Amino acid sequence: MLEVVPGFAIPDDELVERFVRASGPGGQNVNKVSTAVELRFDIAQSPSLPEAVRERLLARRDRRITADGVLVLSAQRYRTQERNREDARTRLLNVLHAALTVDKPRVATKPKRGSIERRLSTKRERAQVKRGRAARAWRENHD
Repeated sequence: MLEVVPGFAIPDDELVERFVRASGPGGQNVNKVSTAVELRFDIAQSPSLPEAVRERLLARRDRRITADGVLVLSAQRYRTQERNREDARTRLLNVLHAALTVDKPRVATKPKRGSIERRLSTKRERAQVKRGRAARAWRENHD
């Protein structure tokens, strides 16, 4: 049982773990032992996910979520299977926590008159500087 927040947990039978060989450092051990973990969680079919959380997760543009709505996390940071398993579960918790919080809707605002005027005056000053660098002005000063 993976407890996300009090009152909301994911049962272990909804998580599919596959152990594969990891790449990277590990010496001879890396060629013999399957220490990397591939954790799969079916967001679309999970009965324990609240509907609002499911919609927020599926709406995310995350390359770890397949077209079928399955979240695939790969963990191979550590040299032991158990540490990688914990790492994958922790990362799943982070994804679920992010989906639990509802983003505040953005309120469109207009820029203030003072900020518009400041922006335009700096643009005018900059244009004046650049006009002073024109080729004819350079020739007049250096002839």
